[in-house]
Amino acid sequence: MKISDRIADTMTAAIQQGQGGVAPSRLAAALEYAVTPGGARIRPTILMSVAMACGDDRPDLTNAAAVALEVIHCASLVHDDLPCFDDADLRRGKPAVHRAFSEPLAVLTGDSLIIMGFQLLAHAGATAPARALCLIDILGKRTGMPFGICAGQGWESEDTIDLSAYHQAKTGALFIAATQMGAVAAGQDAEPWEELGARLGEAFQVADDLRDALCDVEELGKPAGQDDLHGRPNAVTSLGVQGAIRRFDDILGGAISSIPACPGEAALAQMVRAYADKLVPAGARVKPTVPGE
Repeated sequence: MKISDRIADTMTAAIQQGQGGVAPSRLAAALEYAVTPGGARIRPTILMSVAMACGDDRPDLTNAAAVALEVIHCASLVHDDLPCFDDADLRRGKPAVHRAFSEPLAVLTGDSLIIMGFQLLAHAGATAPARALCLIDILGKRTGMPFGICAGQGWESEDTIDLSAYHQAKTGALFIAATQMGAVAAGQDAEPWEELGARLGEAFQVADDLRDALCDVEELGKPAGQDDLHGRPNAVTSLGVQGAIRRFDDILGGAISSIPACPGEAALAQMVRAYADKLVPAGARVKPTVPGE
């Protein structure tokens, strides 16, 4: 089964579980709304790709880990869009959850998705409890304080921002979770996979800066120019477009070089390269000038 199908099937089952019983209908609808359409699903794809490179001997646990990570990511988007943070009207080409369902239901939707992520790991871990406990710990560390996406959001309320800590928590945390959780789901040690996740997160941040600066709302499916609007650090502002692209390429090369030895190392490197090529906006790279043209 393709990675995308594994993610979609597990996500559908998880949302249906969250909507079961005598549940408040609008909140139940908001859960599904918040995770669809799926977007790139880059984090769970990385997680599954790492697990497959390491053998993927417990695919049900890998599936649960991938979707647990993705619902945490979706929850963060729901909360990021709230008026108290980015006050964004659009997400993935449609009204943000708080616009479609109300602010209180958006808060509850994000909260419910976070809890769902940990439930998925708890339920799937019966056959491999040691792995499941490690997965829960990694996901908690990269979601909360002081190293997770909550910390990343928190930095935006500080008078002085530690740029490295901000970017690693805001963007890098869930990429580190993706690589480490993929390894753990397949029975491997998490620690060697941290560098790959950190480098992928850094590359994604630069690519996101490029998209924010160069793409319009139609391409992004969300408001453009948010970094300038909110006065956030941005690689394009600091380095220029071509400088940011060179920085992206340097980080990506380091990411690929950092892949730990594993049976599927070559295939994983190929996947990382292919995914990365989709992140830089089309037309952003300057075509080299050929003498005589």
